[in-house]
Amino acid sequence: MSDLTAIANLSILLVEPSDVQQKLIIKSLTQCGVKQVEKATSQEQALTMLNSYQPDLVISSMYFSDGTADSLLQKIRSNPLTENQAFMLVSSERNKKYLEQLRQSGVLAILPKPFSAEAITRALKATLDIISEEEVELEHFDITLLRVLVVDDSRFARKHIIRVLAGMGIPAPVEAEDGKQAIEQLNTQSFDLIVTDYNMPEMDGKELTETVRGSNTYSHIPILMVSSEANDTHLANIAQAGVDAICDKPFEPATVRDLLFKIMS
Repeated sequence: MSDLTAIANLSILLVEPSDVQQKLIIKSLTQCGVKQVEKATSQEQALTMLNSYQPDLVISSMYFSDGTADSLLQKIRSNPLTENQAFMLVSSERNKKYLEQLRQSGVLAILPKPFSAEAITRALKATLDIISEEEVELEHFDITLLRVLVVDDSRFARKHIIRVLAGMGIPAPVEAEDGKQAIEQLNTQSFDLIVTDYNMPEMDGKELTETVRGSNTYSHIPILMVSSEANDTHLANIAQAGVDAICDKPFEPATVRDLLFKIMS
């Protein structure tokens, strides 16, 4: 099935209180080939619809009369029926503080207003990657035997990463909430890959990487760091600590698949 055909088959719930913005976003989706779009104008209406309707993707504005995208996503992630829901934000919000929690909760993409056709298409393809479950073929590893340690202080972020990894054929990873817990796990069992966040309490991703690289026992383990830090200097400092690859938050599954192929092969 081609990407265009698959995009045409996507079902989407658009949560947007403004009629004008609704029409603009639906027009863009239609131009991309999307045919199935349901609409909600409030958090309450969206949650009610999600109880009986499981779309492939929720596209949400930042603010509603009864909540925000953050409160909506927290409720979605806290419900076992909807915790794995793919979620994308469309917003003109630039305040990092407001966006950070959404990044930590596993949003698929954050698109600014106005957004380009290319940006919306990339986000729709990322949705396809989440639901298509295509195994990664590695030259020296059986992907189904890969032992992965996922380190992130956000439970929602860990679940999102684990879902992406599961879609690639990687079995249930071991989880740690921070670098300190990760080291405890590394001291008790063997791993083939570490996927870690940067910002964490106790011991952050950079300190974890430095500890791993300074060890005689597990310094060889590849490290993929997932970071919402956009500062180039900051990312350069992380890279110098010894990570094998850095991936932005929110990340696209195709990007993670490519990085895994490179660092594990």
